[in-house]
Amino acid sequence: MSNQLKIGKVIIAGAGPGDPELITVKTARYLQKADVVLVDRLVSKEILTNYIQPNTEIIHVGKQCRRGISTPQQTINNLMVEHALLGKLVVRLKGGDVSIFSNILDELETLVANHIPYEIIPGVTAALGAAAFAGIPLTARGYATSVRFLTFYKSDIISENYWQELAETDDTLVFYMSSETLDKVVDNLIANNIHEDKLLAVIEQATTPLQNVHVTNLYDYKSSLKQQSFISPSLVIIGKVVSLHEKYRWLENSGSNDYYFKPMQKIYNTLNQPEKIYQHVS
Repeated sequence: MSNQLKIGKVIIAGAGPGDPELITVKTARYLQKADVVLVDRLVSKEILTNYIQPNTEIIHVGKQCRRGISTPQQTINNLMVEHALLGKLVVRLKGGDVSIFSNILDELETLVANHIPYEIIPGVTAALGAAAFAGIPLTARGYATSVRFLTFYKSDIISENYWQELAETDDTLVFYMSSETLDKVVDNLIANNIHEDKLLAVIEQATTPLQNVHVTNLYDYKSSLKQQSFISPSLVIIGKVVSLHEKYRWLENSGSNDYYFKPMQKIYNTLNQPEKIYQHVS
């Protein structure tokens, strides 16, 4: 008789942008069956409470970009492999959608290299959630025929020629992970003579009860929003469609400066690995 080890499976799933009711039925079903859930910071606490069984192991593996502490990607890869090789069903739960500005490629490469079965489940990405909850149709007829998902978390990620194209296009521009570099985004677009009818919206903690939407003309940005510090996560939308917010917004600003997604604190893992893992501050 063979004593071959039964390998488990990893489900890479999107939890949506914040509102716990935006999770997909399929992701919720897998969470109810999971043995282990590796969860990002930008996942609603209500999802963990409502859809995960009490005996399921929850491991917080959040990241915070340039602020605070973050879980190394190698730690997340190791955790997926270790638990899957023990025959467990592992759900790797990411905020938003799994394919938009996430490290899914690193995780897929790890799973394939270790011959671990996996499944990918999409989620509502932040751009779509933020736009809907702000009343900003991203490709509204007569305003834009396409949308671009971008990021500008470091200064060399967009070339000078591309800045000129971004300033000239009528596409709606959505910047992820760029609130801390927003001054440079605005400066680059103005330097390339972006038209005054293209407005800017910063949407803080989109789809959550703490959502705030800030709208300005790019040429008024220095006097209206330049000195403001935005709460993570914040999404930036630029284009003619932003003008629709005033007429079609259906949700008032919360006016709150509290964090819906709590910061992280460091704990040592218990899986005999040299790295550390992290959990939410209570």
